[in-house]
Amino acid sequence: MTTPSDKGTPQIRLTLPSKTLQKRARGFLALFFILAALWTLKGMLPALLWGGIFAIALWPLYKRSVKRFGQTIWLPLLFTGVLALVFLVPVSFISIKTADEVHSAFLWLDSIRHQGLPAPAWLDRLPVASGQAKAIWTEHLSNPDTLNELFHSLNVGHSVAVGKQFGSEILHRGILFGFSMLTLFFLLKDGDSIIRKCMIGSQRLFGAQGESLARQIIASIHGTVSGLVLVGLGEGAIMGVCYVIAGAPQPLIFGLATAIAAMVPLLGWIAVTGVCLLIAFKGSMLAAAIVWLIGAIVLFVADHFIRPVLIGGSTKVPFLWVLMGILGGAETWQLMGLFIGPAIMAGLHLLWTLWTSNKVSAHRAPHNVKE
Repeated sequence: MTTPSDKGTPQIRLTLPSKTLQKRARGFLALFFILAALWTLKGMLPALLWGGIFAIALWPLYKRSVKRFGQTIWLPLLFTGVLALVFLVPVSFISIKTADEVHSAFLWLDSIRHQGLPAPAWLDRLPVASGQAKAIWTEHLSNPDTLNELFHSLNVGHSVAVGKQFGSEILHRGILFGFSMLTLFFLLKDGDSIIRKCMIGSQRLFGAQGESLARQIIASIHGTVSGLVLVGLGEGAIMGVCYVIAGAPQPLIFGLATAIAAMVPLLGWIAVTGVCLLIAFKGSMLAAAIVWLIGAIVLFVADHFIRPVLIGGSTKVPFLWVLMGILGGAETWQLMGLFIGPAIMAGLHLLWTLWTSNKVSAHRAPHNVKE
């Protein structure tokens, strides 16, 4: 049997592709797999990002623990378990208290459906129009028939649908929380190897300035955790004590709610004002005014003196940049944006500083200078 080469047909010889073509092909292939991976994991990206934020925040303490107790599998497991309890214990407490409050609320609604809502005593102490306000309250809220008409006008079916959606959202959040804890465990367990590989990749892609950018972002996350989370918890603890002394309803729950709200600048004022209105509704106007004044002092000192030092001081970033990152990040990425936003602004500030620096490196010095 003869082959094409035996018949004189010329053989096809492939020329070797250029190195530039191969480099571009590898780049496009890598970009394809990166985009495909992000698309595949788009539902789990919040859990991965939260795990990374927790790992960065806990890494200094974890490394000190490793130096003292040694590298064991139990140490990252302990850190992950303790952090999970930090979130689960307050959530469980709030859930139990909320269930009790909902049960009490249903009993209260049933009582006012039959008896009406009596006018509070503070209406008589209003400086102006107390008689008119009491008359309007008595006409519309103290009359059980008017309240029953209001209850019948509510869309019960819509309330049931909202309840089902809320339950599915809670389940989804719980799954994401579990994956974030799992991510945290593996990041702590293999942290040294991950950091080494990230440094190698950063050096190859961005050169020496890539490490500076990474350190700026990490310092921003550390400062944000200290300036937002720790300061917010401190504000919540102080205001919780004030709520207990003033006789606010459920002071522990409202203290924790104030701590969470105070992590976002300006949102703590809304939480404190809301609790003070509840205290005033119970009839203690003086206690409400005193609590609001204490809260105003605490929030003002924390927002204008403590947070700028903790957040901006660790990265040398102006607090205005940090504030824009916090508010813009919270608007774009909700709670996660509180940490991602300042990190982005810190990286942008570093790039701006490097770009506008007066220092000229040796390899960029002018070559047209004649000796």
